[in-house]
Amino acid sequence: MMKMSLIKLAGLGCLALLWASKDVAAQHPLITVINPTGNAPAIELKPMAPRPASLDGKTIYLVDVTFNGGDKFLQQMQEWMAVNTPKIKTIFRIKKGVYAADDPDLWKEIQSVNGLMIMAIGH
Repeated sequence: MMKMSLIKLAGLGCLALLWASKDVAAQHPLITVINPTGNAPAIELKPMAPRPASLDGKTIYLVDVTFNGGDKFLQQMQEWMAVNTPKIKTIFRIKKGVYAADDPDLWKEIQSVNGLMIMAIGH
């Protein structure tokens, strides 16, 4: 009988705690829910670079980002262009770092000769 009374008392205590916690929760939220998808920033549209009237006399950089076989592909392009487009100068370069990494020295080199670029990205 004593055991049953203790169980009833414990049950009443739990109910009292639940009732009290509802009042506290109503006054102060326990958590804040945030949408993880967020809002993407607006996209700034940029025009494509103007196409040159001719590639004769231009320098084209063939830039490899070290993706599997990209170097071989670009070197074959360079050989083909030497035979079929002799008025176009080609320079093969390997970009420092991974694809997304900046390589300011290479970009300055290309800009210094007003060069064009073909980059072998892969996929």
